[in-house]
Amino acid sequence: MTTHPQAGQKKKRGLKLPARKKKNPTGEMTLVEHLKELRYRLILAVVAVLCGTIVGFIWYQTAPPGIPPLGEMLRGPYCSLPDNLRADFTGDGECRLLATSPFEMLLLRLKIAGLAGLVLSSPFWLYQVWAFITPGLLRKERKFTFSFVSVAVLLFVLGAVLAYAVVSIGLEFLVSVGDQYQAAGLTGKEYFSFLLGFLVIFGVSFEVPLVVVTLNLLGLLRYDAIKDKRRIIIVAITIFAAVATPGQDPFTMIILSLALIILVELSFQFCRIHDKRRGRERPEWLGLDDEEASALDTAPGGMDAPQPVTSQPVAKPAPVRHDNAGANPFDDVL
Repeated sequence: MTTHPQAGQKKKRGLKLPARKKKNPTGEMTLVEHLKELRYRLILAVVAVLCGTIVGFIWYQTAPPGIPPLGEMLRGPYCSLPDNLRADFTGDGECRLLATSPFEMLLLRLKIAGLAGLVLSSPFWLYQVWAFITPGLLRKERKFTFSFVSVAVLLFVLGAVLAYAVVSIGLEFLVSVGDQYQAAGLTGKEYFSFLLGFLVIFGVSFEVPLVVVTLNLLGLLRYDAIKDKRRIIIVAITIFAAVATPGQDPFTMIILSLALIILVELSFQFCRIHDKRRGRERPEWLGLDDEEASALDTAPGGMDAPQPVTSQPVAKPAPVRHDNAGANPFDDVL
C-alpha cells in the first residue's frame, strides 16, 4: 500500500495551538503582567457590581414571594412609628416618604440599588481583590489576610444588623420630642441618608476590636500596655459614640458604646492569651530593647544559677631525659 508523498506533509502542516504559558510557581510577574492582571480583576469586579446593581434596582420595588422588597425593608423603621408621629401625605393611611423634586425618586432608587449591588456582589469582588494580592504573599500571609477580610466583613454585617434593630427606637425618640406641634414628614433623601449613615457608623465602629487584635498579632501592641487603661478607653468609646451617632439620641449612643466596650474587652482578652502563649514560646530577652539588660536566671537549675567550684589535682611534670650519661644534647649546638 502506497501513501501520497504529500499526506505526511499535510499532517505536519496541521493547525498548532500556541503553547500555554506556564504559571510561575513563585507568583513573580513583570510590571506589564501585573497591570494586565489588575485590569482583568477590575473588569470582573465592575461587571459583578453592575449585575448586583441591576438586581438591587429590581429588588427595590419587586421581590419574589416570601422576601419583602428592598424599599419596604429600608422604610420599615419609619413605618413602625406611631401614626400620630408621621404625616399622612396620601390620606389613605399608607406609609410613604415625601419627594420634593421630580428626579428624587429615580436618583434615590439608583443610589440604593448601587449600594445593594456593592453589598450583594461583595463576595465576588472581594475574591478578585484576594486573587490579585495572594500571588505575592507567602502561605502564612495568605491565611492571615483571608482571615482578616472574613472577620472584617462579619463584624461590619453584625454592626449594620444591630443598627437596623435599634434605629427605629432612636428615630421614635427624635421625632417625638415636639409631637404636640409637629409630625414627621421626612423626604426619602433625608430618611435614607440618615438610615444608611446609621448602618455605616455601626458597621465601621465594629471594626475597632479587629484593629486591636491585628496590632497585637503584629507585635505592635501588647496587653501590658493597655491593661491598666480600661477607664480611659471606656470614656473615649463613650465620647466617640456620642459624637458618631447620627441622631445623637441617648438610646443609640448607649447601645453603640456598650457594644463597643464588650467587643474591645474581648479583644483585650485575646491579646492577653496571645501574649501569654507567645511568652512561653519565646525567651524573655527577645522582647528587650537593645540597651536593656536581661534578668539573670538564678533559680535552681537555671543558666545563671551559682555552681560549686571543684578543684582537680595538677599532674606532676615528666622528668627531662638526657643522652650520653646525663649530657645535655644541646651542648654540642652551643
